[in-house]
Amino acid sequence: MSKIFRSRWAALLWAGGILWTAYDVAEAAAPPKPAATAAKPAAQPTDTNAAGINKDDLAVLSALVNGN
Repeated sequence: MSKIFRSRWAALLWAGGILWTAYDVAEAAAPPKPAATAAKPAAQPTDTNAAGINKDDLAVLSALVNGN
């Protein structure tokens, strides 16, 4: 191991490998993020005016997209 530190570049490369390994190990040990709770009811979708979207709105949008 003493030969590794005879070269400045080899020492930097060795130290970089140690830091990279420490980062990978610390990241793998991080606790998982909590999942979104399914108990909340889904929010009603709204348009840009905060008005609720109804079936007539969806029919108009479908006609525009499909070119009918």
